[in-house]
Amino acid sequence: MPEPAENHNTPPSGDVDFVGIDDDSPANKCPAVLVIPGTGDVLQVGRKVTDPATLARLGRHTSIADDEVAIWTPANLKQSLLEALTGDYEPGRDGPGEPTFEELLAGTERSVVHLEARDTYDPKDPAFMKWQEDGDVTYEWDGWIDLVGSAVARGVRFRRLRIVSEPVSDYIRWEHAISYGNLKAGEELRWLPRHLAYDLPHPVADFFMYDQRLIAYNFTAGDGTDTGRMEYVADPRKVLPIVGMFEMLWERGIPHDDYTPA
Repeated sequence: MPEPAENHNTPPSGDVDFVGIDDDSPANKCPAVLVIPGTGDVLQVGRKVTDPATLARLGRHTSIADDEVAIWTPANLKQSLLEALTGDYEPGRDGPGEPTFEELLAGTERSVVHLEARDTYDPKDPAFMKWQEDGDVTYEWDGWIDLVGSAVARGVRFRRLRIVSEPVSDYIRWEHAISYGNLKAGEELRWLPRHLAYDLPHPVADFFMYDQRLIAYNFTAGDGTDTGRMEYVADPRKVLPIVGMFEMLWERGIPHDDYTPA
């Protein structure tokens, strides 16, 4: 039996060197240019071209196979591409990595929405455990108030919606009791009992959405603890339905001052 032909379209495995990133897109941390050491092969991270007219124009010059995509590269990455192609870059450089909440918020101009749909998050949170013992609602909010408060002060609208089961869990009852910090930071906070939301579609994971253009989904374990895994979605076709879903849920939500945990 003959040996299978070598696939020259598959990049070799191993480390990659970071070369440059689009400085005009600090929130998304892309597009980016990288190089595979040893081979000099260039890798790019960027937005997939989906516009039919653009793809049709590309099709007049080259074919795009099933395992290929056309990637849009902004003009300000030309220098990084040149450095990657000529090898004139600093080997071993690290990229910025996954964006932090602080970085994403800093790049936000108009709005943030946050959906929380679990009944328990971190059951071993020391502040929660203390509340269970003695009802203490003290919580360290100063950092959050400064961070979110500064964004609200520059015109960012911050809305948080919590979908909860009733009767509520102890954790939700505690969250409600310490939500004075959310309000002091300038958040708009609403609560939506699950029986009022059963007929409305919503994602199965919590998320932050920034300027209705980037969604950061976060995933929790079965006991509610954070897994540290995030998924970022910027494709307008996938963002737009979530914009509509959130607005329908928000419309039914009960403002914090009017909601008493059942």
